[in-house]
Amino acid sequence: MVKKGKESAASAVEEHPGGGHIIVTAQQSRYALDAIDAPASKEILIKDLTISVSNRELLVHTTLHLVESRHYVLVGRNGTGKSTLLKAIGDGLIPGIPWSTRILLLGQTRDVEDDFDGLSLEDETVLQHVVRSDRVRERCMREAKALSEAVEHSSNPMAPVKAVRRIAHERLTLQLKEAHRIAERRSGARGKLARKELIKFEERVEESKARLEQDESEIDPAKMSDETRDAADMLAGVQATLELMDASEAEAKARLVLLGLGFKEDRIDKPFSELSGGWRTRCDLACALCQYADVLLLDEPTNFLDLPSIIWLQDYIRNLKHTTVLITTHDRDFGDAVAEELIVLRNQTLEKFRGHLSLYERERYKKARYLTKMKDAQDKQKKHMEKTVQNNIKAAREKGDDKKLKQAASRKKKLDERMGIQVGLKGGRFKLNRDLGGYHTNMRAEIEIPDFDPPVKLGFPRQPPDLRFPGSLVSLEKVSFSYPGRRKVPVLTDVDLTIPPGARVGLAGLNGSGKTTIVSLIMDSGDAVEGLRPTKGTITRHSRAKFGRFSQQSVEELTALAAQKPQLTAMSHLMEAAGEEMAEKDARQILGSLGLQGQPASDVPLGLLSGGQKVRVALAKLLWPPPQLLILDEVTTHLDADTILGLVNALREYDGALVVVTHDRFFMRTVVEGESPYKLAPGGVAEEDADGEASDDEEPGAAAGTVYRLARGQLKKLERGMEQYEEIAARTAARLARRTGGRGRWQYGPTVQAGEVPASATRSVPAGPSRKCWELGPPL
Repeated sequence: MVKKGKESAASAVEEHPGGGHIIVTAQQSRYALDAIDAPASKEILIKDLTISVSNRELLVHTTLHLVESRHYVLVGRNGTGKSTLLKAIGDGLIPGIPWSTRILLLGQTRDVEDDFDGLSLEDETVLQHVVRSDRVRERCMREAKALSEAVEHSSNPMAPVKAVRRIAHERLTLQLKEAHRIAERRSGARGKLARKELIKFEERVEESKARLEQDESEIDPAKMSDETRDAADMLAGVQATLELMDASEAEAKARLVLLGLGFKEDRIDKPFSELSGGWRTRCDLACALCQYADVLLLDEPTNFLDLPSIIWLQDYIRNLKHTTVLITTHDRDFGDAVAEELIVLRNQTLEKFRGHLSLYERERYKKARYLTKMKDAQDKQKKHMEKTVQNNIKAAREKGDDKKLKQAASRKKKLDERMGIQVGLKGGRFKLNRDLGGYHTNMRAEIEIPDFDPPVKLGFPRQPPDLRFPGSLVSLEKVSFSYPGRRKVPVLTDVDLTIPPGARVGLAGLNGSGKTTIVSLIMDSGDAVEGLRPTKGTITRHSRAKFGRFSQQSVEELTALAAQKPQLTAMSHLMEAAGEEMAEKDARQILGSLGLQGQPASDVPLGLLSGGQKVRVALAKLLWPPPQLLILDEVTTHLDADTILGLVNALREYDGALVVVTHDRFFMRTVVEGESPYKLAPGGVAEEDADGEASDDEEPGAAAGTVYRLARGQLKKLERGMEQYEEIAARTAARLARRTGGRGRWQYGPTVQAGEVPASATRSVPAGPSRKCWELGPPL
């Protein structure tokens, strides 16, 4: 649900989902307060922003600047406060954001009524759920329906009067709530004026309530005639608002967005209550994309999406012309595709960069190398000059030459003035009056080398136990599988797959194509269906091989277990799962090697750990002892970019076999195909050669593996690996885009720019809703 309310002062407090309270403070000037009432643009500029949860500060005296219609990607490590910042913006906790700015946070669309027009949530279809999520449209639709029925009700002349009075009272009530917030926030002369306005609103609401409760016999016929005309005028205004927001096309747009996100035609019209958690997350994303918002906040929108849907989504976002978008994502390729500007949350501040993450890391490391070389050269030069000056002073003293002594002293004085940055702000020669304002003790700015966070290092036992005799770990020969009751629709057909020791195998395909089924058959597990066995074919496993599996539900299972045992910690759970063979020091060692150390491992309850920390716990359970075959099914979902890079480096050194199921292109290329992560992710700390450039040599354990695509029950090897699959996914996304009639068709905004209508569009692009149509409606 879109939440427009802002807190009343320059600070706000709200309870945090993980415990504690979100406390927000920001600078507010009189100019900023005036801008809140009537902003000239949708730009957001918040200075001196501080956000804390309980006693922990996440942001300290920083600036949040979002330019209108620009697309941002917010990056930072797990736990730095990215989701908290989005929640603070979405819930209206940050003072200084204009009141009329419509902000939508992904996930807020689940707040719906239990019953609407006789339709219960149990009967509500997926399509109806998405359409109803737009509260502004639904309110206008209810008003239009009520007014239309009243105006057309010729047998009851009081119907239009009652309808217009009831709607007017509802609008005044909303305006009264906003007046309350304004009056509470302001002080001094402006506060006195705001309280006078509040009193007037209260009087108008009381008068409206009295009119609403007035007996029909007491209404003057002339007044009744005037209010009947007002009902017709109000109906015309509401219908104009609905036409501006293209309300009649809401269902069509919702259906096409759902198709783009991977929903099948038949599932769209099935009850929403039948959806699993992953599909409900997709539905929430569809709700967010189908509504108009000035600022759209998306927190990990690619979770549970397959690659064609991810590509479709990135194209959709790139074509949003009149909406400011702020996204957090762990998918590096997706983030690079949608980012016009990067916001880096680091050291409790927000740093901006015009470009995407990979370019930011590349430029940052290039700048660090350049400044390091400059500083080393200057240090060498300074040392030489100091030695020369000392020799001159010594020689002048020995000869008693006062003139030479003064010259040497003068050179020593100017020595520090000549050291420092040599390049100006625009890349030219440094000029003191232009590049170094204010009072300083020297003539040049110091060379400041950018500092970097230490890389995330994940490690685990590299060498699995010896198998004693050779052979494949698992071999599938002509394996077919069908779920009971669905024999005519096989999930797998004649699948052949052999996994030798140390192999790297990647499985790619759409959601629901059968990747999890293959994994379950390899594991000989009954996770999906009790007694899961192939319908046809044979599966041969090495008798001494141990298999470990990280599934998509691993984090959810830990969360459910933590709810049953609130006092359970990561270390106690690991020792309980491993049995008596694991000592406390062993549990601490393996959790520490995965980045979970100290108090979070031994004292913090499992339920309070973040998603990334729970991933580490799940991996620790699999790696004691290390299995000969490690299966990772969407392991990157809860991890940030730096942690994913650390996991990539650890897996590249693992001697056991790996089966990777993922839609993350970067993860598949580096872990399975053996590409260097330092080429794809310039932020990695690669070893440097003598010239200071990253080495192109592959590290040990980076042997290229094989990527298979699962489609229509068939497992096919991709000769060009993930590159080939990405081309296939791009073609699928293009077909989805064509089915949606062209992305330009759904653009919102006050104007339509030339060239926005695609060649395949069958009708003109409607002008989007102006600010006025999103307010409380035409005045009475």
